[in-house]
Amino acid sequence: MGIFKKQINDFPTPYTVKAAVTKGGIETKLSMLVMGLGNIAHKQLLKGILFLTLQIIYIVFMITNGFHCLAMLPSLGSVEQKEVWNEALQIYEYTQGDNSVLILLYGVATILLTALMVWIWCGTLRSAYKAECIHKSGKHVNTFLDDLKSFGHENVHRLLMTPSMVFIVGFTILPLVFMICMAFTNYSKIDNHLVLFDWVGLENFKALFDSSSILGSTFWSVLGWTLIWAFFATFTNYIFGMILSMVINRKGTRAKGFWRFCFVLSCAVPSFVSLLIMRTMLQPNGAINVLLQNLGWLEAGTALPFLTDPTWARVTVIVINIWVGVPYTLLQLTGVLQNTPGELYEAARVDGANTFQIFFKITLPYMLFITTPYLIATFAGNVNNFNIIYLLSGGDPVVDLASTAGKTDLLVTWLYKLTIDKQYYNIGAVIGILTFIILAVGALLTYRNSKSYKDEEGF
Repeated sequence: MGIFKKQINDFPTPYTVKAAVTKGGIETKLSMLVMGLGNIAHKQLLKGILFLTLQIIYIVFMITNGFHCLAMLPSLGSVEQKEVWNEALQIYEYTQGDNSVLILLYGVATILLTALMVWIWCGTLRSAYKAECIHKSGKHVNTFLDDLKSFGHENVHRLLMTPSMVFIVGFTILPLVFMICMAFTNYSKIDNHLVLFDWVGLENFKALFDSSSILGSTFWSVLGWTLIWAFFATFTNYIFGMILSMVINRKGTRAKGFWRFCFVLSCAVPSFVSLLIMRTMLQPNGAINVLLQNLGWLEAGTALPFLTDPTWARVTVIVINIWVGVPYTLLQLTGVLQNTPGELYEAARVDGANTFQIFFKITLPYMLFITTPYLIATFAGNVNNFNIIYLLSGGDPVVDLASTAGKTDLLVTWLYKLTIDKQYYNIGAVIGILTFIILAVGALLTYRNSKSYKDEEGF
């Protein structure tokens, strides 16, 4: 029992913020107010000065700019730019007004900076408590040079991850939070709210879900087509890619490498080039309609409405997507087929299974088991497949002139039109949020209920 107690007492105390506050000495507790004080007290002078410098810079920033940014955030500004006549110069001058975009951006950036500072504050408190514990135990307290050397060994992950995290926060998290906040404002061209705008709460979401309005009916129509498009674009590519890979990989097929090269060659051509060429060929006066007229299959002056009729346009973009996407699926499924355990096929043939039974009992389940994450990622990618729709049809045809979306517009292309063409930034932000929620929830639920997640050793 005594040995057991000794082992418990010898177990190192975790250097947490709670432990620093409750068990730390006076110098560690004062580090909550003066960052780095505990490190300076325990012979970590340069480290403590560095922490203190960060605190001073943050305090100076908050006094000079930060508190003003946070104070302006609830109102998003109220002073408009005014035109004033200058009698001396006989010209009109413009007084500087508030810019809600900058107020929102600076406010969000200040909040994120404060959150980062809180995280650094917690780290300095743990560092002070760790230095105190090591000093009291009579062990060597790391100098600043020792800490620098540790970045090449036990702390190498911090050295490598810190620059990445800085860029992620600055170029990913900050724009995302800014866009999410924008969804709760009236930032749009409507009523000229492009310079000064206000918080409107959930009004934009209500407008988008109201199926009786033009905007709401357009949203539900585009959402329905987006899901239909993503389903067919994903599974048509998968099915045709599967058939093609099985035909090429069968034992009786000769020159397998040559056939793979022929189909994969299209991957070497940038997709936007192929799509723009196909768009030109499918026009009423394009190469395909002209060829059909010359062959006598179409009367002179008539043309197949590949991109001008709603139904034709939707079928056309799905078919063209098969041509563009099948080579990539071929590569994926070829690797799966070549790594399928041969013992499964031999055992099935010994048991008298025919070709169809082998396919539906072994090949297809194995391929689905391996490629379920790929299918989920492909479905999500097709929901956001901007290139195919925008470059091929541009979202057209537009049947309802009052609508802001065409019959082949996806949520992502409609978002682009609303923000770039119409300057409805608030509605575009709402659509971006809803697209993310739909994809995130759908992908997580599908993957967690798949055999790939539940039974990793299934095959």
